[in-house]
Amino acid sequence: MKTIQYPCIKLKESIDQEDYAMIRQLQERCIQEDETALKLELDYKLGAGRDGAGGIKEVNEFMYFDGQALIGYIGICRFGGPWEVNGMVHPDYRRQGVFKKLSELVLEEWKRRNSDSMLLLCDREAEAGQRFIAKKQALYAHSEYEMFLRQDAFPQSQNETAGITFRKAANADAKEIARQNAIYFNGSRSDANEEAEIHVLPEEEEKRGMPCYLAEKDGEIVGKVNLQMTSQLGAIFGLGVVPEHRRNGYGRAILLMAIQKLKEAGAKNVMLQVAAENANALNLYKSCGFETTSTMDYYQIQ
Repeated sequence: MKTIQYPCIKLKESIDQEDYAMIRQLQERCIQEDETALKLELDYKLGAGRDGAGGIKEVNEFMYFDGQALIGYIGICRFGGPWEVNGMVHPDYRRQGVFKKLSELVLEEWKRRNSDSMLLLCDREAEAGQRFIAKKQALYAHSEYEMFLRQDAFPQSQNETAGITFRKAANADAKEIARQNAIYFNGSRSDANEEAEIHVLPEEEEKRGMPCYLAEKDGEIVGKVNLQMTSQLGAIFGLGVVPEHRRNGYGRAILLMAIQKLKEAGAKNVMLQVAAENANALNLYKSCGFETTSTMDYYQIQ
């Protein structure tokens, strides 16, 4: 273990390219040591980052340094719902209060911003993280499986299109996307567009490297999917079929077309995340060659 000699904490609203490189290096070191997963959403954050003009309004990035070396990090993500918080400490600097200090700062920021709830994320196999969460008396909320497409299943057959077509979503589709997200992730089946709260604009998300595609059948929207390409890794998220069009093979068709899009963009690996209780989606992904690589548990603080 290394003793901290020159402690310094940096708080930022968003990350820049230099921050990204340091956090990514620390992430790789922790994953190598612990053999567990982290969900930091660094690529999303880098794409969404602002230049910071006008000063920091909200702190989302908490970085702990020993001199010039980044040894601890906690980040806040929010995708239109509760805060999602995940972090790490360099293996050589643990048990010196680094994570405790950063988590205290996160809680202070949470209270300052008067947010409703916060989700603490932790790999199920991360013993230290699970112990930390237990001490916070956070309540278990749900779990997600991280899944990667097997190399021997790549590429997939593209014959199962079920007669659907793909098109990139535009800003004019924002309310429809919000409506579908409410159905898939909030359990609301309301068809009233005015009840769908718009959190992001598709064209802005595409600029950050995360295009949304709408699936159509005979000119009618039947579902959607979001994609992300970082380096040689492709990610699939936000995939769903609207209730009235389910059980027609559209989910499989959307998934296979999403894989093809990522292949065309140069993806060597393809991953996705799925709620552990979503048995239908889990079975679909397995049947298309995806395997579970880790389980991320979500715990709620209110």
